[in-house]
Amino acid sequence: MANNSIGYVGTYTKGDSKGIYTFTLDTETAKIMNVKAVANLDNPTYLTISQDNRYLYSVIKEGESGGVAVYSINGQTGELEPLNTQVLEGASPCHVSIDSENRTVVTANYHKGTIESYAVKEDGTVSPASSIIEHNGSGPNKERQEKPHAHYAGFTPDEKYVAAVDLGIDQLITYEVNNGTLQEVNSLSVKPGSGPRHLVFHPNGKFAYMMTELSSEVIVLTYNAEDGSFTELQYISSIPEEFNGNNQGSAIHISSDGRFVYAANRGHDSIAVFSVNQDSGELTFVEHTATEGSWPRDFVLDPTEKFLVASNQNSSNLVLFLRNASTGKLTLLQSDVPVPDPVCVKFLNV
Repeated sequence: MANNSIGYVGTYTKGDSKGIYTFTLDTETAKIMNVKAVANLDNPTYLTISQDNRYLYSVIKEGESGGVAVYSINGQTGELEPLNTQVLEGASPCHVSIDSENRTVVTANYHKGTIESYAVKEDGTVSPASSIIEHNGSGPNKERQEKPHAHYAGFTPDEKYVAAVDLGIDQLITYEVNNGTLQEVNSLSVKPGSGPRHLVFHPNGKFAYMMTELSSEVIVLTYNAEDGSFTELQYISSIPEEFNGNNQGSAIHISSDGRFVYAANRGHDSIAVFSVNQDSGELTFVEHTATEGSWPRDFVLDPTEKFLVASNQNSSNLVLFLRNASTGKLTLLQSDVPVPDPVCVKFLNV
């Protein structure tokens, strides 16, 4: 099994999908294999895996409620065993994160415009929500920014704070974490109508990169760990200047050496590659790579970072690329891996 990495796919279950799927990436033959459903639940669109690989946390829809589902992971087979769920009235969240110590789970709820935190017990299960924070406001885009739409909530590198991205109000809000509860300490308003969606930190902890959905840009930020504040450095487009079709920015990730940032475009159906200036944090565009499908919702670097796996939601396929560690560029290896309505892709940690 040394050459095999186990991955998971969160999906929309409005079509053929049964819930959470698993797959194996064989790094020797450079192939994705053994795709199968491992958990039946409604709309597990986003997943996260505990640092120790013991637990998987997924967003879940249960009837008219939504929240978090917890599974224990069999590290040999990738099979999942349900442990518990915690739900709140109303729509399900769209994003979930856990800290490295397995103490706190946070979710972002697009439809409700809220951020929730849940304390995690020693057995990996989650307690009822300890914080429910409602965002306020709106943005200039009348169709998409009529109210708050929280899209991401994740821990800062030192895990003192949770950074929350709200597409509806063009804000990045920082919350202090105290025994699993959240308290706002800082906020940054970005370009009106840009619709920020997801955030990733540079491994040096000094810079962060925020993908916008509505303006298809990456915003380069400096991060101040003293007070959890952010400052804008640069805006750079993720789509070609001449492209005038409908595009919505989706996921953003960074290589662990901090040299390359990757951003996905739904509509242009590509992954934009950027190189990182290690001194300033600023980005330079490298290339676009087609995702060989429609509406790339997410992607992930495998544990070796020699490969990248992307998920095309509307064409229901996973795509495998070879990644050049020195140029950041991607080369297509495999695009015919069927998974129904895939959204989020995650690997077990190494």
